[in-house]
Amino acid sequence: MITELGEQQVIFLREIGGDRTFPIMIGISEALAIDRRLKGVKFPRPLTHDLLVIIIEAMGGRLEKVVIDDLVDHTFYAKLHISRNGETVEVDARPSDAVALVASMDVPMFVNESIFSKAMQKDIGTKEDRINILRQRQTDLADSILEVSNMIIDEEFLSTAPPEEIDKRRRQLDMMQTEYQAIEEVLRKLG
Repeated sequence: MITELGEQQVIFLREIGGDRTFPIMIGISEALAIDRRLKGVKFPRPLTHDLLVIIIEAMGGRLEKVVIDDLVDHTFYAKLHISRNGETVEVDARPSDAVALVASMDVPMFVNESIFSKAMQKDIGTKEDRINILRQRQTDLADSILEVSNMIIDEEFLSTAPPEEIDKRRRQLDMMQTEYQAIEEVLRKLG
């Protein structure tokens, strides 16, 4: 399910043959690519995700599977498993890009079991269930935002942490605030 939301989108991934599911925040371009692929819309020239498939195949490779394998600081991580000359290469990818590739290809997508324990909710078939998931995610984000906000204004942290760590925490805070605001907009649209 793709929930439209301006610059940010929410997709809900659900397992085949089960009721486990979880939401991922993605950008508008990835949402449009996924939507276009699911609807079978073709363009005369390759778009970015099409180009990636063409490059993999032109180099003698084949996308075997996609694995969403980690969730760290509210960010999902995925790997493309590409086979070439009898070897498999794992390539780091954003899950949204990976889903866009999988949406039009006969390629399975897997989710590491630990992701379900961190992000999964059962049976979100109704609008109210989706709203509850988003509200819970927003509550979790609010707690994390407060924690990181306090960290980056703490004098001791600022005076002892390396500049890279301070920048990392500021970027983390920005991402969490953006996701929080995006969820707020989705909740407003869903009523």
